[in-house]
Amino acid sequence: MTIEIRPESPNQFREVEALVREAFWNVYTPGCCEHFLVHKIRRCHAFVHQLNLVALSSGMIVGHVINIKSYIEGDDGSCHEILCLGPISVLPQFQRQGVGSALIAKTKQIAVSLGYKAIILCGDPSFYAEQGFYPAEKFRIRNADNMYAEALQVCPLCDAASLNLAGKYHEDEVYKVDDAEFKEFDKDFLPKKAVSGTPSQRKFLEIAAKLKQFKE
Repeated sequence: MTIEIRPESPNQFREVEALVREAFWNVYTPGCCEHFLVHKIRRCHAFVHQLNLVALSSGMIVGHVINIKSYIEGDDGSCHEILCLGPISVLPQFQRQGVGSALIAKTKQIAVSLGYKAIILCGDPSFYAEQGFYPAEKFRIRNADNMYAEALQVCPLCDAASLNLAGKYHEDEVYKVDDAEFKEFDKDFLPKKAVSGTPSQRKFLEIAAKLKQFKE
């Protein structure tokens, strides 16, 4: 399959949101809110326009990735600006065909040209390890509660040995979803049945629960 990566254009917004909804529906939670997150991120102060990308196959949008500026509160007292990747979405029928990998590769290429040193995300280590991501613990990066989180993954965009980002990663407020706003937004999409207890939801809860105390 030939994949073409392009910047997302405004006339693709709703199509992309529908794609994101399909990609995440019932995967991590009953239903999903990731399409609402994409809608919010495009309007937030931290949005990186150059890293809002769609993947096309034969002219059809089959994948999407979005990125925002984020920061790490460094143990050395510095504030380190990095990228936060996600959501990243691929239509279910096109998953496991290299679409997500192509979007991540293009993201890294552009991020390097923009001068970023690293990309951070929360996701399944078994997938992202293949995309050049490492456990955040490797770089002494913790969550805002000062805990090492297995889901927290970092991709160095320079020599990993010289990546000095030890500190606490603070997730942007844009990722906090107001339930009433989300439900109103979701009314514009076709009804779908929310299902709980799926294998992917159970795996997500297991990964999210894997936290480790930081020791000085």
